[in-house]
Amino acid sequence: MTAKIEVEPAGEGQFRVRVVEGKSETSHRVTIKAEDYDRLTGKKVSEPELIRHAFEFLLAREPKESILRQFDLMLIGRYFGEFEAEMKRWSSAR
Repeated sequence: MTAKIEVEPAGEGQFRVRVVEGKSETSHRVTIKAEDYDRLTGKKVSEPELIRHAFEFLLAREPKESILRQFDLMLIGRYFGEFEAEMKRWSSAR
C-alpha cells in the first residue's frame, strides 16, 4: 500500500508532515535550514517537495512508525549515508 504524505508549512523552515497508510497515520515536525535546502536542491524544487521526497526515501527503508516524530531533515543522513546524494540527484533531475 502506498502511503499518502501531506506536508504543510509551519513557519520559517518548519513543516508538519502527516503520513497516512490505510486507517493508520503518523505525524511529524521537520525543520530544515535554508543553507541545507539550497545545497540539496539548488532551489530547483520547493521545500515542501523536498520534504515529501525525503519521506518517500524514508518510507522505502522503514515503516512510518519508525520515523522520528520531530527532527531536522539533515539528521536522515546520519542513519542513511546515501540520503544527501539521493536528494541532490533527485532535485537535479527536476
